[in-house]
Amino acid sequence: MFRVRLAAVALAGLLAAACEPGTFYADLKGETTVSGNPLPVDPILSAFAPFGAFTNVDFDANQDFQNAGVTKDQVGSVMVSFFLLKITSPSTQDFSFLDSISFYAKAGDTEALIAGKTGIASMNLHAPNPELILDLESVELQPFITAPAMSIVVRGSGRVPPSDTALQANVKLKVGVKLL
Repeated sequence: MFRVRLAAVALAGLLAAACEPGTFYADLKGETTVSGNPLPVDPILSAFAPFGAFTNVDFDANQDFQNAGVTKDQVGSVMVSFFLLKITSPSTQDFSFLDSISFYAKAGDTEALIAGKTGIASMNLHAPNPELILDLESVELQPFITAPAMSIVVRGSGRVPPSDTALQANVKLKVGVKLL
């Protein structure tokens, strides 16, 4: 009987933590293409094209914010809870061309590192369509989210892949609403 009660108490605690009042999750998805070079010269990859949906993000237009009935001015806290990078095409491409990648929140002249990974080429993330979970930084994003304009910019290093490579980034944000 004691074990049943202990299990019930533990389950109730987990459910309460999962349903924090005034908290919801918002998803952002962005895509970009790294231009390829089929020549065997192995040129250095020094820049990334922006992830389209990560430029001038309007959180008031975000479906998860709208579903929660929250505007960006009502946000009290925002933290990245998950950041995934995936190769969507070609299906034969792996992450061996990429050494490191970092993503930054940017508003005006202010930037903050939010996620990244190093040593990617040696991680043996094989095709087809490999996924890379990035290491997260503990950064409060509320000032970025509530700024007039916010973007997520990418920097990295590696070698140009042999063909154009499409990347998709999936970001999950834990959003805390200001208590009135």
